[in-house]
Amino acid sequence: MSAAAFEGSPRILVFSTINISDPGIDLAGSRHLEYPATVQTLAVPCSSGLKPSWLIHALDSGFDGVFVASDGEECSFLPDCAERTAQIITQAQEIMSERGIPAQRLKMAALCSVCAEPFANYMREFSATLKKLATELSVV
Repeated sequence: MSAAAFEGSPRILVFSTINISDPGIDLAGSRHLEYPATVQTLAVPCSSGLKPSWLIHALDSGFDGVFVASDGEECSFLPDCAERTAQIITQAQEIMSERGIPAQRLKMAALCSVCAEPFANYMREFSATLKKLATELSVV
């Protein structure tokens, strides 16, 4: 990943949950909130069902960052969804560390069905973080 790799905004893949975070992301779009156009979403039933290898694969496939929109405490499948998802993120970041991939390229936050503004803010902030990281890596 280098600053020259993207001229506008970094490519971000968002794993969102069908029942909880997807409606909030859809609301951000219908309210025309601004966030990078290079954000793509992939809906999953529950964030605790993700595999660390999927997150790494997204980075290996050309995404500059991966964002997991966790169900948090609102998950209808598991009462400990947030803890399980946090463990998945930790495992993925351990693999990333072993492979020399900066941990900042993976982020998780709980998003609810009405979290349109927080989602747009997360995407703008994450994009800025990825741009800064790319610049720092290109200087080294």
